[in-house]
Amino acid sequence: MDLRFGDSKPTDEERAAVDALLGPPESSWEGADRSDADLRWARGGREARDRRDQLLPALHALNDRVGWISEGALDYVCRRLTVPPAEAYGVATFYAMFSVRPRPATVLHVCTDLACTAAGASELCAAVEARLGPESGVKVERSPCLGLCERAPACLAIRAGESARPALEDEAVQAEGGSGGAAPGDGKGKGRRGRNTLHATAVCAPATPDRAIAAATAPETAPAEPAPETAVPQTGTPALTLLHRIGTVDPTSLDDYRAHGGYTALRRAFALGPAAVIREVTDAGLVGRGGAAFPTGRKWQATAAQPDHPHYLVCNADESEPGTFKDRVLMEGDPYALVEAMTIAAYATGAHQGYLYLRGEYPRALARLTHAIEQARTRGLLGDDVLGQGYAFDIEIRRGAGAYICGEETALFNSIEGHRGEPRSKPPFPVEKGLFGKPTVENNVETLVNVLPILTMGAEAYAAVGTPTSTGPKLFCVSGSVARPGVYELPFGATLGDVLALAGVRDNLRAVLLGGAAGGFVRPDELDIPLTFEGTREAGTTLGSGVVMAFDDTVPLPRLLLRIAEFFRDESCGQCVPCRVGTVRQEEALHRIADRTGAAAADDIALLREVGRAMRDASICGLGQTAWNAVESAIDRLGAYE
Repeated sequence: MDLRFGDSKPTDEERAAVDALLGPPESSWEGADRSDADLRWARGGREARDRRDQLLPALHALNDRVGWISEGALDYVCRRLTVPPAEAYGVATFYAMFSVRPRPATVLHVCTDLACTAAGASELCAAVEARLGPESGVKVERSPCLGLCERAPACLAIRAGESARPALEDEAVQAEGGSGGAAPGDGKGKGRRGRNTLHATAVCAPATPDRAIAAATAPETAPAEPAPETAVPQTGTPALTLLHRIGTVDPTSLDDYRAHGGYTALRRAFALGPAAVIREVTDAGLVGRGGAAFPTGRKWQATAAQPDHPHYLVCNADESEPGTFKDRVLMEGDPYALVEAMTIAAYATGAHQGYLYLRGEYPRALARLTHAIEQARTRGLLGDDVLGQGYAFDIEIRRGAGAYICGEETALFNSIEGHRGEPRSKPPFPVEKGLFGKPTVENNVETLVNVLPILTMGAEAYAAVGTPTSTGPKLFCVSGSVARPGVYELPFGATLGDVLALAGVRDNLRAVLLGGAAGGFVRPDELDIPLTFEGTREAGTTLGSGVVMAFDDTVPLPRLLLRIAEFFRDESCGQCVPCRVGTVRQEEALHRIADRTGAAAADDIALLREVGRAMRDASICGLGQTAWNAVESAIDRLGAYE
């Protein structure tokens, strides 16, 4: 039995929001006024079902315009796309940034994750809630990591409705309009669609109660924030490879990008040909920078060799690991580099359509990338004939809506396709059957951007950087108890102490968290750990996505562990029992032992170990498999409850 919405009807504003994305309905079967022809036959069903992938953008359109998704609006979307109401409701309730209950037009998301918690986020949130009562028209929500750890504590204000001003070309101003770069025509990247309604956003970081309230009450006129280049303390250092343009090049100017070496790599890719590009990437030893460290060349080759077509390219920019913000800095500070790198990856693997799945909490990156893609398309660097080479490729931005699990590649595919963002079982692997059931190559932002120096330097020169098994440069997200938090670029093989020395670690260091919430803690006497995939593995920890979060002795460790457990419990998609139940049991045990140590906590620690092993061995995806890592390392390496 399917869900029914009864007599609920969409408002004119809700209809307008959906129609701006999908175009006006063509028949009463899609929600138009009934005509005589509609009484004789049904039409448009096949075309509507082919546009199932527009469900998430349609929900964004409603949320951006109205601030929440009513039953009538959801029913209208279901009619437009021929999606069963129960399935659409399941999707709408899956994402944290959507609401199916009435709420104020303005929502203030206050980050309460690890770096912000250590910087006083709880006190900030309490102060804001005390001053913003129900009559303020602002809903305050405690949010997982907003990717602004270098400026903790942080908050993000989002106001629904039509913006009174156009989208800005120069996004040094932080109150931004966002549409999601609504792409093209009738599904699967064909043609171009209308843009979603602009809505106002304002980032406030570092946040104080006064600044947070100012951002929430008037995000359209919020004061400018520090430019994203401040997140790179090494700006101006000649040896930088991946970050050398950030802080020195205007990120909105295609001409400035090209004057600083932009599109040199793509021209060399066309000169080499697809097979030779894959060989260069393979010889360079590039591996994925998201934590799995799978060889990029092997993934590209496996996709390119598939006889089934079309092939797709997906850039995973859903950077949701607490403590991670390197991809945000790259997208905000050097957006054309990502566009160029995606074009090269697509050319090498035989893809003609790319999807950039972007975190919904990154409004500045959305504005910068939307502008960069439009400029590249206008200048012949995207479209039907890239650089006059007869190769067609285009990019569509898809916005996430607050779901950590969508960082897993198959969950991301489901999200794009208009389903709940739940991981798929493997095999088949994405290189065989990925997005829309077709061969798909998926890489994150940092991995793709590394392709540019491989082609400009040559594979041999690139492989000479780092270590024999971990080649090239690596970006590290340093936050917490350091003097200069930000993104640092070092060659693989640098030690943890080297990174912390650059960032200026404070006295009385208590612990360092490597890899984010899915990583592990190390002690202050272990700073000689080499930051390579093999080096951290030998040390019994993980490099993960490059998170280096330092905590001094003023930060209560049990409180951090409880926050990690809360995070995984909240972000579990609930598909598999080990993760769905295990994350709850882990949080419950940590609540019980929060104020106990020694023998009083022994039974719960034993239970934690048993639950952790079950999650690690039996969970479908990496969320459940790593949910116990940080807690285990804190107990075993730091003696958290002794």
